[in-house]
Amino acid sequence: MDFSSLHELLRSTYDEMLPLAAEMTGIAKGIAGLGALFYIALRVWSSLARAEPIDVYPLLRPFVLGFCIMFFPTVVLGTMNAVLSPVVQGTEAMVHKQEGQLVELTAKRDKLKEEAYLKNPETAYLVSNEKFDQMIDEMGIIGPGDAMTIAGMYAERAAYQTKQWLMKLFNDLMELLFHAAGLIIDTLRTFILIVLSILGPVVFGIAVWDGLSGSLTAWFSRYISVYLWLPVSSILTALLTKIQVLMIQKDIAELSDPSYVPDAGSWYYIVFFLIGIVGYFCVPTVAGWIIEAGGGIGSYGRNVNQIAQKTTQTASKATSAGTGAVLGNIGGRIKGALIKGK
Repeated sequence: MDFSSLHELLRSTYDEMLPLAAEMTGIAKGIAGLGALFYIALRVWSSLARAEPIDVYPLLRPFVLGFCIMFFPTVVLGTMNAVLSPVVQGTEAMVHKQEGQLVELTAKRDKLKEEAYLKNPETAYLVSNEKFDQMIDEMGIIGPGDAMTIAGMYAERAAYQTKQWLMKLFNDLMELLFHAAGLIIDTLRTFILIVLSILGPVVFGIAVWDGLSGSLTAWFSRYISVYLWLPVSSILTALLTKIQVLMIQKDIAELSDPSYVPDAGSWYYIVFFLIGIVGYFCVPTVAGWIIEAGGGIGSYGRNVNQIAQKTTQTASKATSAGTGAVLGNIGGRIKGALIKGK
């Protein structure tokens, strides 16, 4: 399966459904207009009631949000995608570079492996039909002992081919699941981005209302976080591909030794596919760490500092109390000893 074409299909699907966000601007304008009325009236009346001058600057917020709603596909989505798309393109370039190198090295490794088997007379007949027929012809007239030898050769060759077939089957299956996991993440990413994009004008309209402005910040953080799923998964793919490249380079170096006998198994490559499948489903969590690094880590750090301060104060009080008790006990003992001496 050509998974790259499926990923391109998801990109085109997102681009074709992006204009649907303009159809929600009418509903968003009504919500934002009603919210702007209450937003401005509340601040003007509160300033008049306190006989204070009216601060015009905060009153511009509903108008800015209304402008964003009117030109949402161009101003909001277009700007965000233009800023974030270079990150996606840069990480995908890393993957294409590593995959091209992997294909070349894999072909070279397989060729050297076959040549290594052919160099050894004891294993040449396992990989070459000509070598196998040549050994049969060299035996000449078949006797009872030769028949057992030929039967053993057929059995050994069948076992070797069966092992190669099973290894290729497992390798292809794990590679299919590996690419399928990446496609699942990309499909979920595209679905969530489409939902956030189409309902984005409604979120901007709701954010005009007092007490609901946090929905705007949440929408931006979630959109950026979900958009970063693809770069994070591309970095994971590039990392695993690089590790495979290094492993194949090691195999090529070992196969360059004439006395080296290659192993028919390649289970360690299957293990890396398993690691990649598990890693793909950790992509949303890692992307959440990137976008929530500002506010989330800040509040977390404040909580940790408060707990540390309370712990330090408690420990300090306990240490002071313990020290006072010890000194008092020692002083009492010294005093008692002096009285007894008198």
